[in-house]
Amino acid sequence: FLETAAYFCMKPKMGEKEVSPHSFFSIWHEFSSDFKDFWKKENKLILQERVKEAEEVCRQKKGKSLYNIRPKHDSGIVSKNYSNT
Repeated sequence: FLETAAYFCMKPKMGEKEVSPHSFFSIWHEFSSDFKDFWKKENKLILQERVKEAEEVCRQKKGKSLYNIRPKHDSGIVSKNYSNT
């Protein structure tokens, strides 16, 4: 524990000889809570951006026709019967 506190440059509070676990973890808890909140907000923003991009792709694909309509040619039995009469 003391090595970890030294790694993060924690100094004991006034009147204490060593960094107490309570003081270290209270600061660590605040940090991790803030980090978790920012992480959730950032993920939410990224998700919203991806949804907008996907909607734009869908709009672009809907604008383009997925199939072509060709004009009907008179080449069946019915057309031959009408042309003979």
